[in-house]
Amino acid sequence: MGDPVIRTASPYTNPNIKCPRLQRLSSGPSSSFINNSNNNNNNNKSSNSKYPNCQPSSLDNAHAYTSTYTLHTMNAPLFNHDHVNKTNLHPGGVKPHVEHTELEEELHQKAHIDYDRVAIIANPSVASLYEDALVYETGTAITSSGALTAYSGKKTGRSPSDKRIVKEPSSENDIWWGPVNKPMSPEVWKINRERAVDYLNTRNRIYVVDGYAGWDEKYRIRVRVVCARAYHALFMRNMLIRPPREELEHFHPDYTIYNAGSFPANRYTEGMSSSTSVAINFAEKEMVILGTEYAGEMKKGIFTVMFYEGPVKHNILTLHSSANEGKDGDVTLFFGLSGTGKTTLSADPNRRLIGDDEHCWSDRGVFNIEGGCYAKTIGLSAEKEPDIFNAIRYGSVLENVVFNPETREVDYDDATLTENTRCAYPIEYIPNAKIPCLSPNHPKNIILLTCDARGVLPPISKLDSAQTMFHFISGYTSKMAGTEDGILEPQATFSSCFAQPFLALHPMRYAKMLAEKIENHNANAWLLNTGWVGAGFAQGGKRCPLKYTRAILDAIHSGELANVEYENYEVFNLQVPKSCPGVPSELLNPKTAWTAGANSFDTEVKKLGGLFLENFKKYESEATEDVIKAGPVV
Repeated sequence: MGDPVIRTASPYTNPNIKCPRLQRLSSGPSSSFINNSNNNNNNNKSSNSKYPNCQPSSLDNAHAYTSTYTLHTMNAPLFNHDHVNKTNLHPGGVKPHVEHTELEEELHQKAHIDYDRVAIIANPSVASLYEDALVYETGTAITSSGALTAYSGKKTGRSPSDKRIVKEPSSENDIWWGPVNKPMSPEVWKINRERAVDYLNTRNRIYVVDGYAGWDEKYRIRVRVVCARAYHALFMRNMLIRPPREELEHFHPDYTIYNAGSFPANRYTEGMSSSTSVAINFAEKEMVILGTEYAGEMKKGIFTVMFYEGPVKHNILTLHSSANEGKDGDVTLFFGLSGTGKTTLSADPNRRLIGDDEHCWSDRGVFNIEGGCYAKTIGLSAEKEPDIFNAIRYGSVLENVVFNPETREVDYDDATLTENTRCAYPIEYIPNAKIPCLSPNHPKNIILLTCDARGVLPPISKLDSAQTMFHFISGYTSKMAGTEDGILEPQATFSSCFAQPFLALHPMRYAKMLAEKIENHNANAWLLNTGWVGAGFAQGGKRCPLKYTRAILDAIHSGELANVEYENYEVFNLQVPKSCPGVPSELLNPKTAWTAGANSFDTEVKKLGGLFLENFKKYESEATEDVIKAGPVV
């Protein structure tokens, strides 16, 4: 049965005529190819590395990644023409019984995947995913840098209003029910799951990618992705931690994602708000995606799983943060919403990158959840973000970018398809990445980033425990004036724990864990404003120069900033340093730096303080008195 979705024309339109790669696969792997692959793998594998597939050479030498195991699964019934007893009446003849792999049997038993009609391509190489994406998926191309570019269709971002959590006895008392986590009944879950599996069974080929979430072996979870698009398979191959080949042969997942995003949910099924559904079942340990081909749903789905599994099952704190480590082993965590500088500031040439987005803080230190990075590329240039720019090469997946059809050069300033253009690449593509991506040391500094366009929050302030919890739960930044019709002044945006769309539990639960860990390990907590100084955006102020922000960070890491004299900043009651090496002292206190008139300053600071208090009302029932009092006094 052909794909119902219109695909790019293939040079091999007749299914009985195989391309050279499939001719080789269907004839069986030759011993010389296997031997060469094994030799290449052995050459690329560091003798002391637990993660050989995370060496920079392993993706470049993509054919070596394809092993006997992969070739066996790719030699699936779709490509098997060894039928017997063919007649004019029955030209298809009879297909002899085929022995199935352990992985195929598991998919058949757990999800009723029809392994006799669907080619199950398990843990394919980068090269083979490139080939399949180019042949079968519209909008796919190889760019001039060597990266694959793909189109996610109508949905070019996440669909938070379509996220559902199955309401079942084992987890319902822990979940933070409400607008973030809308309940789905087990009966509706079964309908959607069956719909996804039915769709996957209509495909000629499906892909399976196995990997880990979490670099600490004690706390990691085994993840299996079952999908119909090569683009999705390559994306998750980059974002999960890639296991050694020997660990894939008997891999049994803790969680499985069934991505049937090209097929819509039934809008008339109870509880469906649209044709998109992204649902997680913590009892069945499965995730089902319908009606969206945006790859980020898979990544963030696993993040939500870790936000549940970490605190509930292991008493570890899951965090939406970047992390880096200094030469002396000191770890810094950076929390912040989009546009606050989380990625930029954690990329420090003097410190090694542990990860750029998702981490856990356990009793054994800090570890990255992911095996890759998912960076925004709108406005990207080699001058602004050289590490990210240079990571966009063979093996990386660009998403929804626009390129020159002749030169295949990407125009990173072109937002024709979406403002949310992105690239997923393995973390080892970043030169100063620390692999394995974990540290046995506990964080020394916790930095809450904000971009205050009103210009009334200090560039840097030191937080006590209650203030840390208050600002962590608040998760404040600004939406700029002019970005949407009707917005005439900066708009306050709040996202609890800097991760509201991904939280599984009540924000106060994560905040209490963070405060306990900060106290137990004597970490310093800071509120760092990368926004406007001197005046607000609307009053003609300027954004704090990056060189001053980096000077503040250097002073934090050297310990100098902890030892200077501080003063109290009214309304927000923040402790503000009177001096900081490399930063003009007049910029450190917004009141003394303000140039737009005293009356306008008082108005702006009280207005922002009121917005904080209004936002925090929804958390007061779970908050302690000291945390409530840590907010602004208007």
